[in-house]
Amino acid sequence: MLIKLVSRIIEGFPRISMITRTMHSSSRDTVIVDNVGQVTTIGINRPSKRNCVDTETARLINKSIEHFENDQNSCVAVLYGTGGNFCSGFDFKELADSKDLDLTNGLMALPKTVKKPMIAAISGYTVAGGLELALLCDLRVMEDTAVLGFYSRRFGIPLSDGGTVRLQSMVGLSRALDLILTGRSLNAQEAFQWGLANRIVSCGTALGQAINLASSLVKFPQECLNIDRQSTYNSAFNKAYEELIDAERRNSNKLSFRSIKEGATKFMSGLGRHGNSYNLTKRNICEWEKEYSDDCDMNPKSKL
Repeated sequence: MLIKLVSRIIEGFPRISMITRTMHSSSRDTVIVDNVGQVTTIGINRPSKRNCVDTETARLINKSIEHFENDQNSCVAVLYGTGGNFCSGFDFKELADSKDLDLTNGLMALPKTVKKPMIAAISGYTVAGGLELALLCDLRVMEDTAVLGFYSRRFGIPLSDGGTVRLQSMVGLSRALDLILTGRSLNAQEAFQWGLANRIVSCGTALGQAINLASSLVKFPQECLNIDRQSTYNSAFNKAYEELIDAERRNSNKLSFRSIKEGATKFMSGLGRHGNSYNLTKRNICEWEKEYSDDCDMNPKSKL
């Protein structure tokens, strides 16, 4: 089904002639990997949970990226989410149910660097760890209805997968602090003005447009392209890229597990969902209200 979908999306791109499945997958797989010529596509496939990433899915994402890095026939990767959302971050249910947590390698244990170019096809919600995942990519193709944000701010879940390092390098300290401290939403137009989104495309077209962009990079001499890419990263981070990622993870690990677990439990109870920050605490219900309410808990219901 995915192959047919991608085929329809890229029918308008004549230089892409075929799709070759590189890994066996089914609708039950949480990560789907395909090849479009010399482009590898990596899809997060948990649409019923807005593609939030649990430990097993994170492991498969990392394995897929490693496979792409070592594939001599693939020059560029495109990372996307199925079902209309890119990624809503780490699975808070797993955090709420966990008994311990080690952030030494980050929540998703993402690689510090990727050897070859990677493009994010952003749709729907790209929030919390999902935004960190998008920031790992070199370029971001963003649908006009998509939303970015560090929604984890509402629940005290730290950024541990490179978000603080990569974001401020891309948009500057002041804007990075605005997004990180407030946890607010960023729409496509503002993300483009900031330089966070490289392309704005119509709703439903991010994957096809990202594959098109990736294919435009394939035609160049790859050795030179990757050397210049590495030099650009060195210039941005003064050769301290990996050290800065390590420092972020050490800081994240200072936060008590109890605090993180409480935040994840709040999210699962329904508090602060849907990007809201006004309802982060459970309000007390007066006796007279209980008489007129069938639901005394009054928990807001939402998928995010």
